[in-house]
Amino acid sequence: MDGLIRGLVDATLGGNERRGRDDEDNSRDERSRSSWADVVSGEEQDQNRGGGSSHPSQGRRQNVEENQWENKGERVPTRHPHKEEQEENTYAAKVTQQQDFSESQQEDNDGWETVGKKKPARQSHKVQKEQWQDYKLPASEQHYSDDTETHGNLEPSQLELSGLSEACNKLWELDSNRLVPGNDYQIDCGDGKRVHERADMAEGLLFSWVSDEVFRKPTFARFCSLLDNYNPNEGYKEVVTEEERQEQAAFIEEISRTSVIKYLHKYLVIKDVAPGSYQEFKRMLTSLWFDLYGRGGTSGSSSAFEHVFVGEIKQSGGEQVSGFHNWLQFYLEEAKGTVDYQGYIFPRRRGEIPDSETQLLTIQFEWNGVLKSVSSTLVGVSPEFELALYTMCFFMGREENHIQLGPYNVNVKCYRLDNNRIGSAFPIAES
Repeated sequence: MDGLIRGLVDATLGGNERRGRDDEDNSRDERSRSSWADVVSGEEQDQNRGGGSSHPSQGRRQNVEENQWENKGERVPTRHPHKEEQEENTYAAKVTQQQDFSESQQEDNDGWETVGKKKPARQSHKVQKEQWQDYKLPASEQHYSDDTETHGNLEPSQLELSGLSEACNKLWELDSNRLVPGNDYQIDCGDGKRVHERADMAEGLLFSWVSDEVFRKPTFARFCSLLDNYNPNEGYKEVVTEEERQEQAAFIEEISRTSVIKYLHKYLVIKDVAPGSYQEFKRMLTSLWFDLYGRGGTSGSSSAFEHVFVGEIKQSGGEQVSGFHNWLQFYLEEAKGTVDYQGYIFPRRRGEIPDSETQLLTIQFEWNGVLKSVSSTLVGVSPEFELALYTMCFFMGREENHIQLGPYNVNVKCYRLDNNRIGSAFPIAES
């Protein structure tokens, strides 16, 4: 009888213990399913950004524009930022507002996952630079390519003369040096993000590879040789050596042999903007893009070329990247390890996710440890095309220029300094 009682007691206690374990397992399963649902619905995204805060200052240097600059302990009088600086600084805010509005219309993310991923070790790129030293030689010792064969009629049509969009699209059609995705280079856009999110959404580099042949193209090679002539810190007075002037002149001479620049000249001559002499026109381009002007409270510290293509780091208030809209500069800096690509910015229209074929990107990255929360760039286009595009918009357009470039609807922002200098110019993808 005692044995039977003990058996019944053991069976009862064992059953309770098993039921306890089953209840615990069921609870754990429920927590797991709840956590995954939270991630999918986006409820844990704020936690991944640090306690639910979406303020840009969390974990990154702030993108704040102040009106004072300090250099080596010496205070420069308070200045008002240039208009193009204010506009470029508010670009990220505008994109954020648009994305927030879109989110308010639809709660789910349509499959957009915004959980940060750990980036593997970088793979370095080797860039061919052997011939760059020759570009510092005097003009009489330089060797240039022959004039490129004309691809299409270089005489502007009446339609092109009556519409800036048609003229800019003609430049796109004439860009015979534009690269082909998958053949000349490969990009990996990684995952997307919203402007205010600080998680790194790119597992690797933006550029998987760029063909060595690209850097043997004369206009590409001469352009790249100019990029290391500048100090990236805004407000640092630039000193231009005679060798660097030779590089500038050689670059303008090289691109002037392309159909893109020849068309630009014909167009601006008809519009009574450029001189009829091609030599004078080349001097005009050199002055427009390379003459130094003041920025950041210091005279002779910047130029159109440096700001638009190379980029600058503002020191006023909080560090932030300004300018830097060229894909070749991005590739070279990424190859050196000074650029950290952090993912593309979700497009305004759902379903238009960029891929390896996309040649107009809106992205986020860090340069020398300083965040650029939103930047746009044309990928794979030639240097002569970009210079011609922004020159065309500067002389013939307004601050906002809504144009068509091949398959892309683009708003080219173009800001002036003192009405006769390019303060900034960059493309924005339109829906």
